[in-house]
Amino acid sequence: MVVSRERERRAYSYALGELIRQRAWVEIDSSALAHNARQFKALLKPGAGLMAVVKADAYGHGAVRVAPILLEAGADSLAVATLGEGIELREAGITAPILLLGGINNPAEIRALAPWRLEPTLVSREQILQVAQTLAEQGETLPVHLKVDTGMSRLGIPWQETLATVRLIRELAPLQLQSVYSHLATADDPDPTVMNQQRRRFQEALTQLGQASLLPPVIHFANSAAALQGPHWHYDLVRVGLGLYGLYPAPHLQRRVNLRPALAVKAKITQLKTLPPGAGVSYGHQFVSDRRMKIAVVGIGYADGVPRGLSNRLQVLIRGQKVRQIGAITMDQLMLDVTHLPDLQVEEVVTLIGQDGAQSVGAEDWAQTLGTISWEILCGFKHRLPRILI
Repeated sequence: MVVSRERERRAYSYALGELIRQRAWVEIDSSALAHNARQFKALLKPGAGLMAVVKADAYGHGAVRVAPILLEAGADSLAVATLGEGIELREAGITAPILLLGGINNPAEIRALAPWRLEPTLVSREQILQVAQTLAEQGETLPVHLKVDTGMSRLGIPWQETLATVRLIRELAPLQLQSVYSHLATADDPDPTVMNQQRRRFQEALTQLGQASLLPPVIHFANSAAALQGPHWHYDLVRVGLGLYGLYPAPHLQRRVNLRPALAVKAKITQLKTLPPGAGVSYGHQFVSDRRMKIAVVGIGYADGVPRGLSNRLQVLIRGQKVRQIGAITMDQLMLDVTHLPDLQVEEVVTLIGQDGAQSVGAEDWAQTLGTISWEILCGFKHRLPRILI
């Protein structure tokens, strides 16, 4: 089901070697990932499964390394967004069920589903017929999942057409209907009005399926936020993404489960220098020293995933103390005011996200400063930052 321990050991050893040579990197805490998966597994109602969402390279954590950890900790299946993401996991030796959350319409992609045993999401009548025809030509059958649009207005058939669509799928021999599911638009909002409306629509569609004896084996609806709001959202499984990586989808849900962030971003000081009063720092001189200052140049920038919008607003950690970033963040480097830290050395480690001593900086802190969401921050760290499994 998972990559071999020896293969994982070799990858880890290689990653440690890369760490020695790198100016900046991302650390992934495997124990935090396992802890978070077990927390959600224990939260679920009896019999409900846990689908680990590892799309977008496991939210920037590294899907090939992360998926085996989550499966061993209790996840029953995986979800990705694209065909390529699913194939990458299969090539890594993972045999657990994998759901493709994105719509598949390209004929070449449809032909690749059966050989790689990837389970597609069906979102329209035209796509359903196309997938069935391709599988028939290949002499294959495949589990498929029907997505119902109950108010997200994204992928999926209109919820009012659920019964007719399930009847169509049942008539097509190559398609084995594994689940019917929907996705919530406002599960992280304290106001449950829209969420409850979506649930009523979903329930109405399920009632019609039940009356026609056409319910599939699995029903699922909940993302991380809904999973934290009680067993009435769990159905037969929940799809958890953000929560597995240790971040809460909303502040009001923090007390429901104990999560540990799994990702840290670190970089090294590449130069130390002293500036006189009146010295401009970085492009555009957005910062000008008002006194004699000691600054540190750090080898990480917006090309690595540190948003330029954090310029002069970012705080990092060195030796367990908070340090302010100054000047415009550049493509590969940023500058820090380290006047208050004596005896710093080149090659010392700077923590941009993570914990250092009693202090911590989280992806949610960056998101709040930028007016965005923590999902975007996690997914923004580029692949030239090696992922180091610890």
